[in-house]
Amino acid sequence: MSVALLWIVPPNKEASNSSGFLESIRDGNRGLDSPWFFPRDHNLILNGRPKKGRRQRCNSGSSGADFRYSYWGGSGMESSRTNFPIFSSMVVNPTGEMVVSSEQMVYDVVLKQAALVKKHLRSSGELDVKPDIVLPGTPSLLSEAYDRCGEVCAEYAKTFYLGTLLMTPERRRAIWAIYVWCRRTDELVDGPNASHITPTALDRWESRLEDLFQGRPFDMLDAALSDTVAKFPVDIQPFKDMIEGMRMDLRKSRYKSFDELYLYCYYVAGTVGLMSVPVMGIAPESQATTESVYNAALALGIANQLTNILRDVGEDARRGRIYLPQDELAQAGLSDEDIFRGTVTDKWRNFMKDQIKRARMFFNQAEKGVTELSSASRWPVWASLLLYRQILDEIEANDYNNFTKRAYVSKAKKIVALPLAYARSLVSPSRTSLAKA
Repeated sequence: MSVALLWIVPPNKEASNSSGFLESIRDGNRGLDSPWFFPRDHNLILNGRPKKGRRQRCNSGSSGADFRYSYWGGSGMESSRTNFPIFSSMVVNPTGEMVVSSEQMVYDVVLKQAALVKKHLRSSGELDVKPDIVLPGTPSLLSEAYDRCGEVCAEYAKTFYLGTLLMTPERRRAIWAIYVWCRRTDELVDGPNASHITPTALDRWESRLEDLFQGRPFDMLDAALSDTVAKFPVDIQPFKDMIEGMRMDLRKSRYKSFDELYLYCYYVAGTVGLMSVPVMGIAPESQATTESVYNAALALGIANQLTNILRDVGEDARRGRIYLPQDELAQAGLSDEDIFRGTVTDKWRNFMKDQIKRARMFFNQAEKGVTELSSASRWPVWASLLLYRQILDEIEANDYNNFTKRAYVSKAKKIVALPLAYARSLVSPSRTSLAKA
């Protein structure tokens, strides 16, 4: 399953030759001289920030649920056929017990991340940039590591890379480092050697993550991220949560409801927004709360991943995977067999219309937060949002045939979108947009 990263453009599934990297994870190789992993063929683009405590109503839930749920800053989107219910912070599990919903659990993480940034701002006045980590005997290693991260970003996320050049050097390099770590993590379960990856391998990757957060990187690319998290108030939890998303891909190929799917989308894509907001920064003139900006970043990650899912229905089905809410399929009169058969019917079209409406609702919510970012960070985020949202238009143009046709945005449309994204990036935060309560 493709993963959407940061206020970044999400990756596709083409694989790279990562056997050396994967072997180092399986074998527990922790040396700085371990093979570098150079990912290939993922079009990642950063996602933005989550939102603030005040909850607005929106329809983001599973149509089979009966409980009202407040999405954190929804748009009020309603379907003409299926009214996605508004969740509450509690849902009922299969045994009939009331449990905390996925969206509530994710929002708890959002609050924690926002609190960390606010604490840092109170103590320093701004996001200070600390001296680089110096690795013994290798004074130029860190600079080379950042350069390599930039090369990977330039090769596989060209549009986003161009946007990062508007950032300060410190923020730009930090975003590149996060990008590369997310790519490497995604390749563990989506790359050419994915069949060899076990839960134990992911446990080792998480242990390696913990060490790099403690200033003990295992290789050059780890060193870049280790330096980044030492400079910016980036918390380890979103990184761990992304690894948990990879674990879900190893053990799970169906999602009973949107509540389950939402958690998966957070793990593999929404986390990127939480990783990147502390680096991208919030505009000094913004009246938005930190929580509101994080929530918008989260919304963009969810939107990107939902778009991935809708684009790749046929491809995922050929791998035996269905990333669509089972209860909503049943309500639409569809089953797994219909998806494996791959025939576009009126039932399928109606089902897809509702799914696309939901994805657009998250994109709309994300828009509210992009303007609140620091001015130098807005362009790559707007480019990501505008280009990725157009994939939904292409699915519609293909008459909802996402079984045998892959929706993509043409080069001409991308060229047109870039100046529009730049124009939007020049708009300063509004005093009413996501304003403090």
